[in-house]
Amino acid sequence: MKKILLIMLVFLGASTILFAQEPKLKKIFNGKNLNGWKLPQDLICWTASRGVLFVKNNAEKKGSNLWTEKNYQNFIISADFLMGDGTVDSGIFLRSENDQIQIGISGSLKRDLTASPYLPKLKYPVEANVKDILKATDWNTMKIKMVDKTYTVWLNGKEVMTYTSKDIPASGPIGLQLHPGNEMSIKYRNIRLAEL
Repeated sequence: MKKILLIMLVFLGASTILFAQEPKLKKIFNGKNLNGWKLPQDLICWTASRGVLFVKNNAEKKGSNLWTEKNYQNFIISADFLMGDGTVDSGIFLRSENDQIQIGISGSLKRDLTASPYLPKLKYPVEANVKDILKATDWNTMKIKMVDKTYTVWLNGKEVMTYTSKDIPASGPIGLQLHPGNEMSIKYRNIRLAEL
């Protein structure tokens, strides 16, 4: 009997630790408007409706970034994305424009590098292998865990990349990128975050 009780206590303790590791993610995009985000000058590129953030380059193809009003240190962010028309080149900025997780085609390498980190000085220091995971014509879910200088990325539930960035700021906003120079569109939904 003591053995069974001990096994049950170990199992319950392990379950508590397992479920305690992942904090509850809260919406940072309400699905109706851009409250909580710094509005870019060219707002025509960003529209919110029915739970979806629609992103499309304007006729001048200047590009645009959308930033959270709040700064973050350590966090988990999760977002669904659906790549649209044109040459999709988007991504999620982490604390600044220095570190970005790519979504779509790399402008410099001309191939899909979704879930790979892009740093202006280093380009793509590592590449995520998402060939058999990324859905080109359906919704995908990307999750990023940012702790100190290290971030880990999951795509559609599979861990695909971990990178430590020596120059990433200790805190800053989170941004969504609409890359200049392309005719493109992308949709985001369920943008949620938990601070660690």
